[in-house]
Amino acid sequence: MLRLILTIFLYTCSQIVWGQDAKFWHWKDLDKDGVHGVSLFKAQQLLTDLKLKPTPIIIAVLDGGIDTAHPQIKPLLWHNPKEIPGNALDDDKNGYVDDLHGWNFLGNAAGENINKASDEKSRVYHRYKDVFKQDQLDSATWDTTKKQTYKMWQQAAAEIVFTDEDADNLSFIKMARNAVVKMGAILIREMEDSNFSTEKLETYQPIGKITADTKISYLRTMQALGIERSNSYQSILEDLDEYISGKEKSAVSIDTPPEDLRKKITHDQYENFNDQFYGNNNITGPNAKHGTHVAGLAAGIIDTLFNKSNFSNPIQIMGLRVVPDGDEYDKDVALGIRYAVNNGAKIINMSFGKSFSPEQPWVDSAIRYAASKDVLIIHSAGNESYDLNVKSVYPSPFSNVFKDKAINMITVGASSDPLIAESLLTDFSNYGNKIVDLLSPGKKIYSSLPNQQYGFLDGTSMSAPILSHIAALVRAYFPKLSAADVKAILLQSCWKPNDQSTLFPISLDQSKRFNDISAEGGIINAALTIQNAALFQKNKYKK
Repeated sequence: MLRLILTIFLYTCSQIVWGQDAKFWHWKDLDKDGVHGVSLFKAQQLLTDLKLKPTPIIIAVLDGGIDTAHPQIKPLLWHNPKEIPGNALDDDKNGYVDDLHGWNFLGNAAGENINKASDEKSRVYHRYKDVFKQDQLDSATWDTTKKQTYKMWQQAAAEIVFTDEDADNLSFIKMARNAVVKMGAILIREMEDSNFSTEKLETYQPIGKITADTKISYLRTMQALGIERSNSYQSILEDLDEYISGKEKSAVSIDTPPEDLRKKITHDQYENFNDQFYGNNNITGPNAKHGTHVAGLAAGIIDTLFNKSNFSNPIQIMGLRVVPDGDEYDKDVALGIRYAVNNGAKIINMSFGKSFSPEQPWVDSAIRYAASKDVLIIHSAGNESYDLNVKSVYPSPFSNVFKDKAINMITVGASSDPLIAESLLTDFSNYGNKIVDLLSPGKKIYSSLPNQQYGFLDGTSMSAPILSHIAALVRAYFPKLSAADVKAILLQSCWKPNDQSTLFPISLDQSKRFNDISAEGGIINAALTIQNAALFQKNKYKK
């Protein structure tokens, strides 16, 4: 906790220096703006100067839901050309009724939706508990599949334990939540604003001493919890309640099997992959915060003022709801990938991951199906500070089934900037130069949120769609290039430290080299990507 408080203090100081310029820093340019963004505006100018006419390009966003009414996302939504909206018919005969903008694999025809789901380790543990929790096991007769399943169950059994440290963290957050409620009541009474943001409170001049003291305590609490200044009071309470609820479920998960939400809501035969036609067309779902933020980045939202631009944005966003509040199900992910491929997406963004994948063959097969159809997949590395050279996170480019590495998949870690977090690296991003290919901004990233809002989020979940946007520009303006071509171009289009032996801090007590973090040892640069794409296409298709 001390490290967190010190980190937040340093971050807050940098915010005072940089102020409102922190919004959209991820699109900016090092030479012009002095910040390690991806140079998007420079890339747009290069494309304009080339006088190329883009072809429409579809990015499929596999996530937890997208607010289709957001004013900056709505105009860029993919429209299924073969589907007549609202007639309750499967006009294109693809098995999905009225799939105008995509599909929701977490619902049913009656409009019900899975919202909160358990983590995968709980599902794995209880699924095989009766089989493997025995005093004596005779593994001599087991085939390879059962041995692998037992190994997975053992890992789940080890990780499902709720430790004393977990209990202490939960207790701390509960106390913090109660304190926030009490302080909020005092502040709201005087401010007459039931949903004030931390930014607004910072500029508010209290009338009474009690309110003045409460203001100081509230701001210090927000810093200690690492909560963004733009977050509103109600959203903070929602996030704290969500964290507490998740941890309370973890505390009893070893004794209490998770609810069978497939039986209750989706009504599919989960073990049967051929049972594919379930869900509904509500791609927003009950909680679209994460997916809306990701979609805004994939779409390339560069301001909140609706300024007209001469640059032609060729991107269309297809929504596939496959991630609940909790761990995603492998079947939904695999079907989401296949839906995206079959309906014309050329980029698939997957900002999610988990440590267990019991139906990994389904997902691996879908990823390789996408490769066969010339579709590029961008996947976030994850936010647990894991060394992915050692610890597996899924979906993974490596397949135990196919015994290969997916040729059409890029795994993205999160970068930052010294003005944002005192370093070019982040303290949360998973890393490992055998799995993570390159880095992309993922700290304090500003994008769209539901209900016409905008805000900051952290994570490799943000890094991936920034890269997806750049990849989509290449595919739109250089349509002759294949997914393999685009992947190769992206991997060679990174900003890198002049000295690769330089150590960069990822926390107050640990530093790493860029080429230990990722295979390419650099941060994606959109302008360099466009330059390399133009040269690549010229050389490949020269007469």
